[in-house]
Amino acid sequence: MSDCLFCGIADGKIKANLVYQDDAVLAFKDIAPKAPVHILIIPRKHIVSALDIESSDSELLGRIFQVAGRLAREQGIAASGFRMVVNSGADAGQSVFHLHYHLLGGRRLAWPPG
Repeated sequence: MSDCLFCGIADGKIKANLVYQDDAVLAFKDIAPKAPVHILIIPRKHIVSALDIESSDSELLGRIFQVAGRLAREQGIAASGFRMVVNSGADAGQSVFHLHYHLLGGRRLAWPPG
């Protein structure tokens, strides 16, 4: 999608602080981190939100969670714990309408989140 910020990052047209990439998934540091570790994990495929996931995306979603586990270990937050968050829709806080997962850790995370 030509006007999507995250598609621009995935295509290399917009710079980001990348921490992981492969042919299906990209991960980069959030520009406004809410925890010591705050990484966004996105599919290269443009999917608007969790409501737009199709059954054919199952393997892709599994890959995203594998990448999250790898990054949690690499960032040193696997043992202490981490959170993955997906916001779907404006009222939930989704501001970029490209499916993305927030990987958060490095401090005690409160519950409920907000």
